[in-house]
Amino acid sequence: MEYRQLGQSGLRISVLSLGTMTFGGRDNFSKVGATDVDGARRQVDLCLEAGVNLFDTANCYSDGVSEEILGQALEGRRDSVLIATKARMVVGHGPNDGGASRYHLIRECEKSLRRLRTDHIDLYQLHEWDGQTPLEETLEALDTLVRSGKVRYVGASNYSGWHLMKALAVSERHGYVRFVSQQIYYSLQARDAEYELVPITLDQGLGILVWSPLAGGLLSGKYRRGQQSPEGSRHFNDWGEPPVHNEHQLYDIIDVLVEVGKARKASAAQVALAYLLGRPGVTSVVIGARTENQLVDNLAAAHVVLTAEERGRLDAVSAPVLQYPYWHQAKTAKERLGPADLSLLGQFI
Repeated sequence: MEYRQLGQSGLRISVLSLGTMTFGGRDNFSKVGATDVDGARRQVDLCLEAGVNLFDTANCYSDGVSEEILGQALEGRRDSVLIATKARMVVGHGPNDGGASRYHLIRECEKSLRRLRTDHIDLYQLHEWDGQTPLEETLEALDTLVRSGKVRYVGASNYSGWHLMKALAVSERHGYVRFVSQQIYYSLQARDAEYELVPITLDQGLGILVWSPLAGGLLSGKYRRGQQSPEGSRHFNDWGEPPVHNEHQLYDIIDVLVEVGKARKASAAQVALAYLLGRPGVTSVVIGARTENQLVDNLAAAHVVLTAEERGRLDAVSAPVLQYPYWHQAKTAKERLGPADLSLLGQFI
């Protein structure tokens, strides 16, 4: 297993992390998975054997049950792993049961600590943007949690480019602890993050954690053009994450993944994960699985290194459409583009 530095922090994390949205299976999360404590322990065992050191969860997953199960599964080995969790989503019916206020974040952090059976969270992430709470309040609350010892590092998730840059500026202005990472959706199915979020990562020294790298299973190879979706699949139904805007391109991408995988005796999922691990700015890819076989297959992606020709095929079939002002920059500013700019525009000039 390879370990990479998380942004400008001194923390080293495995290139594959375990996501635990499948733990619990309560309410709507049953569509994702329903792993119980025994199943979670087996998944943790497999991950530790493979060298994974980061386990990611959130306070809203199965109404906190995911955190409870992860805490039990890590019992006796907490000191040898890193735990990441999140807060911001609505987790109750009260007026303060969501958002990024000081009240909500500190209260939810303390609840997460109890559920996880630990005295600290290694990476505490804002799960979403809150456009109504002043950023000064949100970031001061995170700073307080770090200085109190309850949290080691902080990160953002699902922010837009201007949200992220504004937060970094506020932290710098007030001397608050700074985001070390952002957790984002990024896959061959949708490379939207390359417009702003990847360049910001490179320019500002952040790390990227990728959620749903297989597009919720769409890139696993089990969904094929003209074939019926597998029984129990959650796509093309009411789950809706991630949305599919171009089904024709999706199946073109899957075709290439399957072809590349067959040629090197790897699964389509392993090829899709290996592609992301070679993208600029990516620190770790968060994998999750309903079954142990899926997890074992995904973990093997850590040893798949794609050739330049294979990457070129995947780049071409999944290339994002250049929006304004990027097409204009590629046409008229190419002699003065920096490394962050070229992470997107390099393939077009």
